[in-house]
Amino acid sequence: MLTMTFGPNMMAPICLVENTNQRLSVNQQALQILDELSQPVVVVAIVGQYRTGKSYLMNRLAGQNHGFPLGCTVKSETKGIWMWCVPHPSKPNHTLVLLDTEGLGDVEKGDPKNDSWIFALAVLLCSSFVYNSMSTINHQALEQLHYVTELTELIRAKSSPTPDGVEDSTEFVSFFPDFIWTVRDFTLALMLNGRPITEDEYLENALKLVPVRNPRVQLSNLPRECIRHFFPKRKCFVFDRPTTDKNLLATIENVAENQLEPKFQEQSRNFCSYIYTQARTKTLREGIMVTGKRLRTLVVTYVDTINSGAVPCLENAVTTLAQLENSAAVQKAVDHYSEQMVQRVRFPTDTLQELLDLHAACEREAIAIFMENSFKDEKQAFQKQLVEILKNKKEDFLLQNEEASVKYCQAELDQLSATLMESISAGTFSVPGGHKLYLETKEKIEQDYRQVPRKGVKANEVLQSFLQSQLAIEKSILQSDKALSAGEKAMAEERARKEAAEKEQELLRQRLQEQQQEMEAQERSLQENIAQLKEKLERERENLMREWNMMLDHKLKVQEDMLNSGFQRQAEEMKAEINHLKNMIETAKNDDTSRITRTLETVVVSEITSVLFAPAKLISSVVRGVGSLFK
Repeated sequence: MLTMTFGPNMMAPICLVENTNQRLSVNQQALQILDELSQPVVVVAIVGQYRTGKSYLMNRLAGQNHGFPLGCTVKSETKGIWMWCVPHPSKPNHTLVLLDTEGLGDVEKGDPKNDSWIFALAVLLCSSFVYNSMSTINHQALEQLHYVTELTELIRAKSSPTPDGVEDSTEFVSFFPDFIWTVRDFTLALMLNGRPITEDEYLENALKLVPVRNPRVQLSNLPRECIRHFFPKRKCFVFDRPTTDKNLLATIENVAENQLEPKFQEQSRNFCSYIYTQARTKTLREGIMVTGKRLRTLVVTYVDTINSGAVPCLENAVTTLAQLENSAAVQKAVDHYSEQMVQRVRFPTDTLQELLDLHAACEREAIAIFMENSFKDEKQAFQKQLVEILKNKKEDFLLQNEEASVKYCQAELDQLSATLMESISAGTFSVPGGHKLYLETKEKIEQDYRQVPRKGVKANEVLQSFLQSQLAIEKSILQSDKALSAGEKAMAEERARKEAAEKEQELLRQRLQEQQQEMEAQERSLQENIAQLKEKLERERENLMREWNMMLDHKLKVQEDMLNSGFQRQAEEMKAEINHLKNMIETAKNDDTSRITRTLETVVVSEITSVLFAPAKLISSVVRGVGSLFK
């Protein structure tokens, strides 16, 4: 038997959904385990009549004999839904989540409706649904599977009805799990009309609608119809008895592998191998991948809905999940941006452009992280939130950069001008020719200051502030210099004013250039948001079209099977569903490009632009620029 290394805190199964006094509740400890699972999950749930060996089969999937409790009496052992998370044996960075449900049809239960909810929950939570039964797939076995016919009353795909009156259950196929029927203690020969058949052919033959008016046959036709309609992929496994020794059967969890019947060993290996290699990662509609954390939210949402007396709705659950996940996606993106900026930026940067380029790179990565982890972001509310936070953080980094530049430049300038200040205090320049000596000393300070590397964006401003502080001192030295005539003093004073004005103009040009650089950075930010959103919308469109085409192919096949089986009326009734799907696909083909464009234009004009560009006069020019993306 396969041996696995177990994930944290899961050396044994734990109750996920408790079923006490006909009321469901979620085990907080189990939720904590799921909350710590950030990996995608492959979820396998097993249901069936009690005392049919469900738990033993799930233990084998976990690579163990012990785990889910087994029983050797007629009393059902498992209550509610139990969970066991183990590292996936063939999908790296995935977790295999095994769900063992309490036995259906337990005579000790007071309310049979309880079984229906357990059945519905298992369908909603898993990606592979295993139905376990005994002996053979016959009318009796199908009648016992009446729970599948109740799913239309227990599950909703959408929160509101479709406008053209097509039943909600027609969309079940888009998110229902794969269906696997396991038949235990199977003793029949796999033969049909004198030829050998596969297990899958056995199942498909058993699921064929029987055109007989016998009420019992008609009753067993209902689950047949539902299984064929709702479950997109079907598989069958038959198992011999594990052993013919009744004493060994009573303690089957303690029986060594070599004590089991060779045929059962082979069948078990085939079953486990199929689950490990073919069971899909749990996904919601439009390709939304489910992680352990997301599974946690689904469990809580569905159980709360059931306890409130309402019907679990996939659309509502996804909306709830999206609110939590999108908020977390914003935080994850922001954290990445902050961490990367701290690692990459060395204050002060030599130029403003250097910092803006670093910001653009980190912002691009942050947006990509948000796009990867978010979904169903209605009106791009969370993306707008991300844009606003990143803009504020960028401004904080700009401010830190300026402060670092001022501090560094001031320290360097203080050191370079120390001798000058001492000479002024000592009266060194209060002599004939002192003004010229002062100018030479000051000019040397300026030259040395300009040679200092990486002074940053405030280098000129700090220097200008220093020179401004020297104007009164220079004027005093000039006026007291007896070596200069009145005319020379006037000319020197005029030259000083002119130089000061030129430096102010230079500083103003620098500020305008920096403002232009910041505006260009905002435009690049806008374009990046639009480009990544457009790519995401196109991926979502492809996922949706793939989902609809899969649904259409499935329904056409079901309709063809009905016609071939003589069920003309039922095949005719499916036309409305098929036409509804065809119309959706055709409309989407014709409208999707313009729909994406409209979405992007809305985001640009009314959402992201309003955050990035405060001055109204800039918005129209930016929108015109972005409009070129759609041409």
